[in-house]
Amino acid sequence: MDTIEQVAAFMRSNGLLLVTAESCTAGLIAATLGDIPGAGKLLDCAFVTYSVDAKQRNLAVQDSTLQQYNLTSEEVAREMAQGALRNTRANLAISNTGVVDDTDSSIPAGTQCFAWVFRLPETGTGEGGALKVFSEKRVFQGDRTQIREASAHYALGRIPHYFAKL
Repeated sequence: MDTIEQVAAFMRSNGLLLVTAESCTAGLIAATLGDIPGAGKLLDCAFVTYSVDAKQRNLAVQDSTLQQYNLTSEEVAREMAQGALRNTRANLAISNTGVVDDTDSSIPAGTQCFAWVFRLPETGTGEGGALKVFSEKRVFQGDRTQIREASAHYALGRIPHYFAKL
């Protein structure tokens, strides 16, 4: 999608309600969507969990996942999104974790990990509410602000891409 307005229109037409679980973007994904008129019908809530403790306490990120994969990993992003979705009425969660500078010599500056988790509608058979999970890692260039802004726009812009895979 080219613009956040187009993403918002896509979300409206497909009945998507978002929760975010943000670390590196510090709420910028939710704030970017919040700039759109009618965002209250698109955004349920946002978790900003910068610290490891907050990720574990509020989003149920497992210590074993952190130890095995590192804080900047798709695995942690997936657990963040799933944890956020469990705590809300949303049917879509987006999470982000990463680094914008050279704080970790083993991870390139600008590395961002994302997850998109969709809660599928319940079916008449009593099954449903199953989760469909997607994740990816990207490296963005620029200063701290440019990386965070690019990450937020990228996260929202990928919603139609992954929705098409449901």
